[in-house]
Amino acid sequence: MSSIVTATNLNLSYDGSDSEIIKDANFVINKGDFVFITGPSGSGKSTLLKSLYGQIKPFNGELVVGGLYMSDISKKKLQELRQHLGIIFQDYKLINEWSVEKNVSLPLIIAGYSKDIQQTQAKRLLHHVKLSEYIHKYPLELSGGEQQRVGVARALSKNPFLILADEPTGNLDDYSSNVIWDLMENTCEQLNTTVIVVTHKIPSAFTIPYRHLIIENRGIYEIH
Repeated sequence: MSSIVTATNLNLSYDGSDSEIIKDANFVINKGDFVFITGPSGSGKSTLLKSLYGQIKPFNGELVVGGLYMSDISKKKLQELRQHLGIIFQDYKLINEWSVEKNVSLPLIIAGYSKDIQQTQAKRLLHHVKLSEYIHKYPLELSGGEQQRVGVARALSKNPFLILADEPTGNLDDYSSNVIWDLMENTCEQLNTTVIVVTHKIPSAFTIPYRHLIIENRGIYEIH
């Protein structure tokens, strides 16, 4: 089993200050794991997630993501790593002036793929998230749940080895939330993609095996 994320005595703080948000955390996340991270508001869930895509560097200890040490990763290596991550945000972060198709293609545009590949992949993924008929629409013409499905399609556009999701259903109704969870379950199960989700509540109808890490009093513990 190959590890995707390894934390060893990991300490995280805001802006390099010496008051740790996360202290002496140790955990390993393997290929194909579906991991929920929960904890009270302000406990450091989003801070941990940001450290996994290099927005926050470890204050102390070690964090390895995809074989790269995040404490001293170069700008170039970080950009390369991010090209193999899919990130899903609570507020979607879609570009309102761009069509749904172009939003899904964004990671491919950044990576310099041809127009043909962009369009083929966008079409395939929009079919996957059941939004084929919205391909030429714009984000503001869609409901919140539909916009988040575009966000999921965009996160999958480069076949990432790791998907990071920050409260992906926090703004959605029950129906839209269930659609998002189904999509994420399928991604993990069918593509063997590692998925890490920060959430305030694990969905009750979740059907695949998952791991549960909880952040409490600056520590990270696994619930079995």
